[in-house]
Amino acid sequence: MKKIFLIGYMGCGKSSLGRKLAKAGGMEFMDMDSIIEQREGASISDIFHYQGEEYFRDAERALIEELGTAEGDMVISTGGGAPAWQNNMELMNSLGATIYLRRTAQQIASRLSPHGRQKRPKLRGLNDEELVAFMTTNMAEREPFYSKAKYCVDCAERSDAELIDYILQIVKENE
Repeated sequence: MKKIFLIGYMGCGKSSLGRKLAKAGGMEFMDMDSIIEQREGASISDIFHYQGEEYFRDAERALIEELGTAEGDMVISTGGGAPAWQNNMELMNSLGATIYLRRTAQQIASRLSPHGRQKRPKLRGLNDEELVAFMTTNMAEREPFYSKAKYCVDCAERSDAELIDYILQIVKENE
């Protein structure tokens, strides 16, 4: 069983690239945020607001364990904060290949649609300058966790097709 955990900051492409990667590799795609929203019957934003971040992070942790030990080959898109919670990075590293999709705050900000900003609780209401400043600080706090990934992939100069080929190659070489 092959498990590929895509990690990185919100908006870096874990879900969009993950779907394409799973298809190219003949694997199932699992988006942790979508699964949690489905199970809870609420948006991530509402879960944060009404249940609190700890409740959400505990649900993420349980889902990492569940998907990491499930049958079948999977590409798993994690939430941006999942690697920074408890020992989630160590857990994901023990369950499969962890791929850090690295992008700068400016690159991510340019990728985020207005809807993408609205649905992310920590980005709501920020103008462009505030968004980049917030993300730069927040990404620096998470970098020590992200950098524990088995593979760090700089996404800046690669197309999605190049990223998919590269990720499938490094995972295959290191099975």
